[in-house]
Amino acid sequence: MKIVSLLPSATEIVCSLGLQDQLVGVTHECDYPPAVQKLPKVTRTLIPHDATSAQIDALVRERLASERALYTLDMPALERLAPELIVTQALCDVCAVAEAEVKAAACTLPGAPRVINLEPQRLGEVLATIPQVAESAGVAERAGPVVAALQARIDAVVRRTRQIAARPRVMVLEWIDPPFSSGHWTPELVEMAGGVEGIGRSGLPSVTTAWKDIVAWAPEVMMIACCGFSVERTLEDLPILFRQPGWAELPCVRDDRVYAVDGSAYFSRPGPRLVDSLEILAHALHPEAHPCPAYGEFHVPRSKFQVHCFGTKERRRSGA
Repeated sequence: MKIVSLLPSATEIVCSLGLQDQLVGVTHECDYPPAVQKLPKVTRTLIPHDATSAQIDALVRERLASERALYTLDMPALERLAPELIVTQALCDVCAVAEAEVKAAACTLPGAPRVINLEPQRLGEVLATIPQVAESAGVAERAGPVVAALQARIDAVVRRTRQIAARPRVMVLEWIDPPFSSGHWTPELVEMAGGVEGIGRSGLPSVTTAWKDIVAWAPEVMMIACCGFSVERTLEDLPILFRQPGWAELPCVRDDRVYAVDGSAYFSRPGPRLVDSLEILAHALHPEAHPCPAYGEFHVPRSKFQVHCFGTKERRRSGA
């Protein structure tokens, strides 16, 4: 079966099921596993590569108001690939090709490929997309072991967390300029990892958050996971936070508990690596109880503040 993925998380799910050799096309953002970067790209972005965070936010808001997505299909490429299965999403109105465009395109493609939409809101629903993809690809029997392995890792974190009495106040930032709270599955991850997320809303989209509300919450741990940004790109925006009133007085800053993570690889993608995200978060909150994930940690000083970064060593070694 020839499969086209229109979502980085879907690409990771397809590959976790051992179907990488059946992937014939992916999005311009699909980068994991690394081999998929060599596949034909069937999408394009309307976001300028040098746009600031504020400019990206303004463009997103403009597109939401006009009900237009930020990505578009490369129809000639799709026609050449002639997929039999297209995996897409209807969860986010701007972070992937619009659902209506995908359905319209499928009607014009040779063979009328099947289109499946993935729209998980919570961690359990993310795991449920794996058998959904497996069944659509004709390999339903492969989903069970993949889901069981991920669930075992989740259960291990939850077991360790049960032994922890102190639960710090946590803020997961999904964007810096302007600040966005976390949403969907992330507040669940915070709870499983042994923290309390007082601003993010489980099962609902992330939203713009007033800085005064963050100061009022007084987070004891802050995780910065900017949607679609690498750690290196996120670090470029940290001075914006440093200039916010009351930044230096936040408990997480005073106690050196501010973390940056690759928001493209972790937290934002509703796929297998959400479990990696849980393990990163658990170690950040309770390093005495949860081991440091294999993807590692190192420290990057910025101004007079210290920021702990996860997952960047591996990316830098690969030249990313």
